[in-house]
Amino acid sequence: MAVRVDRGPLLSMLLFIFIIFIFCQNSCDALTAPQFLKVPMDQIGVSGGVVSFVCQATGDPKPQVFWNKKGKKVNSQRIETIEFDEGAGAVLRIQPLRAPRDENAYECVAKNTEGEITKTSTLSIIREDLLPFGFPSIDMGPQLKVVERTRTATMLCAASGIPDPEISWFKDFLPVEPALSQGRIKQLRSGALQIERSEETDQGKYECVASNAQGVRYSSPANLYVRVRRVPPRFTILPSSHEIMPGGSVNITCVAVGSPMPYVKWMLNSEDLTPEDEMPVGRNVLELNGVRESANYTCVAMSSLGIIEAVAQVIVKSLPRAPGTPIVTETTPTSVTITWDSGNPDPVSYYIIQYRARSPDSKFETVDSITTTRYSIGGLYPNTEYEIRVSAVNTIGQGPPSNKVEARTGEQAPASPPRNIQARIISQNAVMVRWDEPEEPNGMIKGYRVYYTMDPSQPMSNWQIHNVQDSTITTIHSLVPSETYTIRVLAFTSVGDGPFSDPVHVKVRPGVPGQPGKFSVGKVTDTSVELTWDPAYSKEPVKVYELIYKSPDLGVQEKRNFEPRTAYVVEGLRANTEYTFSLAAVSNKGIGAFTNEISQRTAQASMCERDRIIQCVKPVLTENQWMLEVEHVCPVLSVCVTHRGLLWYPDSALERLEAAGAERPTSVFPSQSSLSERKREHN
Repeated sequence: MAVRVDRGPLLSMLLFIFIIFIFCQNSCDALTAPQFLKVPMDQIGVSGGVVSFVCQATGDPKPQVFWNKKGKKVNSQRIETIEFDEGAGAVLRIQPLRAPRDENAYECVAKNTEGEITKTSTLSIIREDLLPFGFPSIDMGPQLKVVERTRTATMLCAASGIPDPEISWFKDFLPVEPALSQGRIKQLRSGALQIERSEETDQGKYECVASNAQGVRYSSPANLYVRVRRVPPRFTILPSSHEIMPGGSVNITCVAVGSPMPYVKWMLNSEDLTPEDEMPVGRNVLELNGVRESANYTCVAMSSLGIIEAVAQVIVKSLPRAPGTPIVTETTPTSVTITWDSGNPDPVSYYIIQYRARSPDSKFETVDSITTTRYSIGGLYPNTEYEIRVSAVNTIGQGPPSNKVEARTGEQAPASPPRNIQARIISQNAVMVRWDEPEEPNGMIKGYRVYYTMDPSQPMSNWQIHNVQDSTITTIHSLVPSETYTIRVLAFTSVGDGPFSDPVHVKVRPGVPGQPGKFSVGKVTDTSVELTWDPAYSKEPVKVYELIYKSPDLGVQEKRNFEPRTAYVVEGLRANTEYTFSLAAVSNKGIGAFTNEISQRTAQASMCERDRIIQCVKPVLTENQWMLEVEHVCPVLSVCVTHRGLLWYPDSALERLEAAGAERPTSVFPSQSSLSERKREHN
């Protein structure tokens, strides 16, 4: 009978053990039980003297070290524990020694969360009169010493005994370890302690300790004082004054010394020019660029022993002062006259006037080399507010500008006519006319005059006038039905009338379309002209547009009708020929007024591609008829007549010429020289 073993619980247990093992590998390794770095040694002291037991341990977490005597913490006025290394080290110092009370075993205990270790050392005490031969003796102990910081201090010590005693040092009851000072503290062969580049932390109470197999003896303590030299700040390089040109640059150096070395900063009046966190020690150079005004700059040197100051004057060679505010004495529509006070006790070379229209985007225009204190600024726009200022110039340069003065030029008659004139029929004998203000009103528009007539060939003085105030729309009544009127509008100011607008035409018949607007020329070629316009206003639907065009050179007027649109290309025109065009809209009620005629010349005929030279040797009918046929057909086919009977054709011209009904030319010559030979043959 087979027995089946369930391996599931076993595998789970192994996995759990493996995870615990990995966890301990990662975390438990970091924790260690205490270990001694320094262990206390058995010592023999002299009655009334001093002994020190040094104990230090390491571990993770850092252990705490303390001393026990007979299993209890040491507690006596003569026995002192001095901790170091954040409690991981402790010195047990007994002074003065008393026999037999202090003779005992002393236990150093190092303890952390991972464990506890102990080390026991024994203290023996001998009376001075019973000291054995060779017991250490201090022949020369350290003496009180004062040293200046950064200087070398040497604490002397000489001892004798059999065998020769070893010398060590204690500072403030803690052992001195030269090996940890990176060579700054050394113990000489003589036993003296040499401290180089002394620091204030070196100050303290030093003891020389001599020890051999017979015992230990301490010297009398001696204090080492490290003093910092105290010298108030003083300037070694005073800042010097300078005279510079306007906009010039200058560097001013200031150097101060003292002990401690002072910080040096620059000030302008009560303003600190040197940021507090960037204040240099001993030397500070003030860099000034683009200086425009004279000023006194103060160099300040400061330390804990005092503050001193020195002033440097920077004198900017004087630019002229700003002239007095200009006074406007006269204005016209295109000029402003101003006067001003010089404002300078010293002579100036000349004055500069700057002026601009008072608007956000306008820039100052300049008039210079003015040698008087009165000037008329011309070429200004009418009815425009201007800002004007004046500055003086001397041998040094241009001074600051004066306060600005504002002046408005006088009004003038409008320089441009009203825009976008529109006329619409509103009844059998009334027309509504509307328009936009002129682009250049040159003043306050007081009103408009609407001129209208049935005979535009009459002088304007014979036209009827309709005056309008405070409006850009009006209605003209009492018109003759079914007649076509021509209308022109002008604007006027308090000074006078402006120019007339272009004429617009309107037929006084309800339902008849108005005149198409903005009739203009678009793209132009040698055989076509594109025309564009705005749709004509009409209450009745526009049925067609009627276009009339003619060439004064040809004298033939053409007419074309087409469905409503806003652009039309007139084709089949002659190259380099002047044409006139006029357009009207047509509804079921009749044809509206035609636009004003516009003129346009067609472009020059383009040069043919010189890739084929063809001689026409067989005329279609007669020579004259052939030439007329060529003149009519060639512009359409882009064919150039180069000589009588000789043509240049583009690549596609042959097939197009045949399609037009002409016979295919019989000779093709590839070069200009061949063409010249053919010309000579024809001649």
